[in-house]
Amino acid sequence: MSRAPSQPPEPASTRHAPEPLPPVLFVLSAPSGAGKTTLCEQVLKTRPNLTRAITCTTRQPRPSEREGVDYFFLEAGDFLKRVQAGHFLEHATVFGNSYGTLKAEVLGKLRAGRDVMLNIDVQGAAAIRAAAEEDPELRRALVTVFLAVPSLDVLEKRLRKRGQDAPAAIQKRLGVARHELAQARHFDYVIVSSSVGEDLRRMESIIDAEKMKQARVPLPEYE
Repeated sequence: MSRAPSQPPEPASTRHAPEPLPPVLFVLSAPSGAGKTTLCEQVLKTRPNLTRAITCTTRQPRPSEREGVDYFFLEAGDFLKRVQAGHFLEHATVFGNSYGTLKAEVLGKLRAGRDVMLNIDVQGAAAIRAAAEEDPELRRALVTVFLAVPSLDVLEKRLRKRGQDAPAAIQKRLGVARHELAQARHFDYVIVSSSVGEDLRRMESIIDAEKMKQARVPLPEYE
């Protein structure tokens, strides 16, 4: 009994390549001194497809900072023109300097297929949530995470250890932190900070969970 000749495998060029997962915009907020910058830096080291959204500022660059890497440094007049033109997803003035996140910076990276990490304050996160309500593309991508501290005493110790603020400034930051912590309920996820390693583990768990959500995972074509 003759066997039918075996069929060669389908050429790779005609196979259905898996669709890429839709990119995600992770917005991380926390009170000053809670550790969100450290957490962002750690996550970016472990996730090659995750990139940081670079924000704009009107303050002068510090010696170690580079244009287009750490910030986009703008003159105050240029920043104001961009605000008036509606170019920013969010913007604020802090201690006399303006900061903002350009819509083109975030959407450009998302459209290139990159997951985006944005490290901003609670006020900025609220502005982005409001913008997402009006923008379906942004709404589909947005995931918000709040990094809380175990207690205000712990936060005060971290601020003192950081050594960047005078005692009066630390007390001011603690007063602001009380209001910011009350906003945690508006975020999709909350991490109560414990250690750098544990904070990173929890953030990576959030990223993995979001990337596996049914709405973001296209199933293969089953024969």
